[in-house]
Amino acid sequence: MKNGWKMVKLGEVLRPSENQVSITPFENYPQIGVRLWGEGAYAREDVLGSETQYKFFYKAEKGDLTFNKIWVRNGAVTVIPETLHGFYVSPEFPVYHPEKDIVSSDWLYFLTKSKFFWDRCNEKAFGTSGKNRVKPSVFLQVEIPLPPLTEQQRIAGRLAALKGKMDAVRALRGEQEKELASFRNGLFKQICNIYPMAALNEVLIPNREVVAIEAERDYKQITVKMQHKGVILRGMIKGGEVGSVQFRAKEGDFIISKIDARNGAMGLVPKELHNAIVTNDFPLFSCSDKCLSKYFEFVSNTEYFDQKCIESSEGTTNRVRLKMDRFGNIEIPLPPLSEQKRVVEILEKMEQLKAVQAGQLAGLEGLFPAVLERAFRGEW
Repeated sequence: MKNGWKMVKLGEVLRPSENQVSITPFENYPQIGVRLWGEGAYAREDVLGSETQYKFFYKAEKGDLTFNKIWVRNGAVTVIPETLHGFYVSPEFPVYHPEKDIVSSDWLYFLTKSKFFWDRCNEKAFGTSGKNRVKPSVFLQVEIPLPPLTEQQRIAGRLAALKGKMDAVRALRGEQEKELASFRNGLFKQICNIYPMAALNEVLIPNREVVAIEAERDYKQITVKMQHKGVILRGMIKGGEVGSVQFRAKEGDFIISKIDARNGAMGLVPKELHNAIVTNDFPLFSCSDKCLSKYFEFVSNTEYFDQKCIESSEGTTNRVRLKMDRFGNIEIPLPPLSEQKRVVEILEKMEQLKAVQAGQLAGLEGLFPAVLERAFRGEW
């Protein structure tokens, strides 16, 4: 341990909150939730006093520490930010006031974001699978590194500056996403006003190649993320474990989820998933010689196309599915191939700029956990 630092139990630097509020039936109580893996607190929906069985809530203050008894082992622990000052938590979220002349709330805030702290909490968990709770009395036995208060503040300040850069890059990336979506939809509307429309039946060619499954062979399975977030590997499966007819996906195929088409679950199959297998719930298509696959990807990622997929889906709650006959009748603008290529080139340049920003954010986010570990060892 670095000179001047010591290991202390949380019970030495935290005191239980006395801000217990008795529940009144007709009063609203704005609630706090705590995300996993150090992602912090967030505002949940209000709860009417008559809608809860709890006798009291804790009223949280800025700088208080709270945790979820079950999920603290998975990083559901945080320090309350100013934006949630005065909100409430149930008894499942014990609340503590830091002893401010000993420990900085900012120090605790970053500590709760570290794997080091999550592991210490996990060691204290007990119970059956999925119900491993950490009792408040046991939580207070968790040991943490504690440098002098001025050192805590110095290190927390440096961590806050790094987090600020991450937040700025994340915010910039969010703005870029909005601008790109706006540009994409605007460009699509311009194309609709200039070029003739064509039904998907004329543009897409169904890919129905059934795979002859071999029991001892390993196969890649595909999943399609919602909100146009891409086509990724779901996992590997042994042929002997496959229980239904499977179809072969090829690089560049357009794939769409019947269940979640209305939620933007569609995209192009990437190179690394060539020859992966999918069920009948994930129709596959190649583009005809009238349409570039990248141009169709652009069209499929527009507000217009999302709305058409919603209109082409039908069913009861949790069983809503894309009706393929309706899907085939959706019309899209179909310019000459030369114009499609020009559109693709414009969008690819914008995507390259977005990728640079995403790389910067990924670099910072990848660096942050390592910096936290070093900071709490006194090496930063």
